[in-house]
Amino acid sequence: MKVISYNIHKGFSFGNTKFVLKRIREHLRLVNPDLVFLQEVLGAHDGHASRIDGWPKATQFEYLADTLWPHHAYGKNAIYTEGHHGNAILSKHDIVMWENIDVSNNRLERRGMLHAVVHSDTFNRDLHLICLHLDLFEGGRERQVARLSKRIEEAVPHDAPLIVAGDFNDWKERAGRILEDELDLIEIHKAVHGYHARSFPSWWPFLPLDRMYCRGLKPVAAECLTGKPWSEMSDHAALFAELRFEPSTRRHRRKSTKT
Repeated sequence: MKVISYNIHKGFSFGNTKFVLKRIREHLRLVNPDLVFLQEVLGAHDGHASRIDGWPKATQFEYLADTLWPHHAYGKNAIYTEGHHGNAILSKHDIVMWENIDVSNNRLERRGMLHAVVHSDTFNRDLHLICLHLDLFEGGRERQVARLSKRIEEAVPHDAPLIVAGDFNDWKERAGRILEDELDLIEIHKAVHGYHARSFPSWWPFLPLDRMYCRGLKPVAAECLTGKPWSEMSDHAALFAELRFEPSTRRHRRKSTKT
């Protein structure tokens, strides 16, 4: 199974100088992943729709999905006068359930956690997916990671395969330690290469902001898609991973009760 996680910066290049949604769609199609986790996706924007040539009639996630990913879910997080944006999941497999959970900590950063379950006869089991975009400030991220941990403990069976992906804004690499220690999650790029992918800014990536974690799946390959054309599209580089379904050999560690 091939997976991509990508903060698309609402379809604009670094610095908002060009509208590049068509190029994003073309290059996502070339990679041809089974699952796409998207952050900063515009569900609607009346101002852009009236001013920008080539603005799609469909929502951005429907435009990107086109005919390649017939199943999709969108979590509306930030709502304003001209429209709204949030996270989205595109899938080649049936989405049998999805829910968007508000994890906002303040009025300026409206954040959500999009939890979906996909099923396919190909792998004959439910696969849980969580797409999210965490706060810029560390205190907010800590609370959001705690909510993510609670959601996984309560809603994802321990033997169910799980992928958590998105823009973690976690340049200090603290959130990952919690997910690895308490929930037995594996950071995919780190598992393959020994370090987190440096994904921001796309034109000279040095901050490890974007992550993909899994449980009950084996990382086969991982890559941060840098250089042209990716550096000419969003301000974030996209993350790519290839995973294999197989029983997890790692024991689940119960969440600490320490305060």
